Amino acid sequence: MGKYFGTDGFRGEAGVSLNSEHAYKIGRFLGWYYGRDGKRVRAVIGKDTRRSSYMFEYAIASGLAASGADAYMLHVTTTPSVSYATSGDDFDCGIMISASHNPFYDNGIKIVNSRGEKLDDLTISKIEMYLDGNLKELGIETEDIPYAKGAGIGEIVDYSAGRNRYIGYLISLSRHSFKHIKVGLDCANGGAWMIAKSVFDALGAKTYTINAEPNGLNINHEAGSTHIEQLCKYVKENNLDIGFAFDGDADRCIAVDEKGEVVNGDHILYILGTYYKNRDCLANNTVVTTIMSNLGLYRALDDAGIKYEQTTVGDRFVYENMQANGHQLGGEQSGHIILSKYATTGDGILTAIKVMEAVIESKGTLSKLKAPVMMLPQVIKNVRVENKQAVKDNSAVQKEVEAVKLLLGNKGRILLRESGTEPLIRVMVEAVSEEECNECVDRVVDVIRGEGLAR
Repeated sequence: MGKYFGTDGFRGEAGVSLNSEHAYKIGRFLGWYYGRDGKRVRAVIGKDTRRSSYMFEYAIASGLAASGADAYMLHVTTTPSVSYATSGDDFDCGIMISASHNPFYDNGIKIVNSRGEKLDDLTISKIEMYLDGNLKELGIETEDIPYAKGAGIGEIVDYSAGRNRYIGYLISLSRHSFKHIKVGLDCANGGAWMIAKSVFDALGAKTYTINAEPNGLNINHEAGSTHIEQLCKYVKENNLDIGFAFDGDADRCIAVDEKGEVVNGDHILYILGTYYKNRDCLANNTVVTTIMSNLGLYRALDDAGIKYEQTTVGDRFVYENMQANGHQLGGEQSGHIILSKYATTGDGILTAIKVMEAVIESKGTLSKLKAPVMMLPQVIKNVRVENKQAVKDNSAVQKEVEAVKLLLGNKGRILLRESGTEPLIRVMVEAVSEEECNECVDRVVDVIRGEGLAR
């Protein structure tokens, strides 16, 4: 991770650690960087529904235009739609303004390359050099990147047609009609609030939506994939067949079965893995997971004869593994599911379509499809800290983690990891009971606090 950019872009509190000057400079840099050979740069921009997203959208577009690049505005949309438009419509790069599942007062800037993939570390390091004013390291001898003049100044173009093309693409990917199926959608008052319903309506579902009235301040507020209890209750009370919850930028999907019970990302990896294996189209007979996936998933995959690989946490690392090894299915327990045959990033609405496909072809229910995954109780506690690396390097913390490992043996596990987007250390324990999970987590958290490492 760099000074500004974490595993999922430049994220921080809007107007505090991420401000409009940052956004303007990022636009300035991208317009110059991709146009160094003299070509006219084209960049596409999307945003979620946060109040600050509008401020950042115009700041980035202004920076691009000032450097001679054309900015195409998708307006309110989803992260995967930006990746789709970037790669499909020959843009030099794409920018999504979103802090994903974070509260409304945070925001972020995610950048993808011309293939719709997350930007490489080298280019990110150059953006950070520019943000810090290190122009000489970039080979710029003047006081700043040159401003475009006259007809060289970039245009800012409405590009809502690109969002509509993405909707059409999603509809085309379904193998079945959803006619007569009652589907609940929790749009988190975010980027999916119009797109998801449009797709499911077009596919014939009887669509019911909640949290689809964004006001700039309510994105993710007790809504969406990080507050799945609301959709669970809604599905059960309204006798729906299935439900899907997205996060603020809709690159995640958590499902709810007909009983109102949660179907998380690990369940979804199993359901899609077995679905594709049974159709002889699971590439390399392998699913890519992260170290946060539940032991219950691995046991179920073993029973199904499906291989798996583990990466560190982050959909970027899952995708890199998939690309390097030719795998086509991977994801995280949080609901980032990557289907690389169809997309270069996690796509919540695409995931929902493919889960629907698996349910329809099974002629059964979602609860039956998820049943083989017997999830071990898992407890995760976040500790806000000043220095994440100092926590991991602390000898007392290390000693306590090893003591918990010894206690759990082969009946559970403990994981200590740093958040890639927030000043947090996450302590995760899986064990035979939730009580044991809490006891083990608290032991480590108490040491972190006792060592004076917590905020």
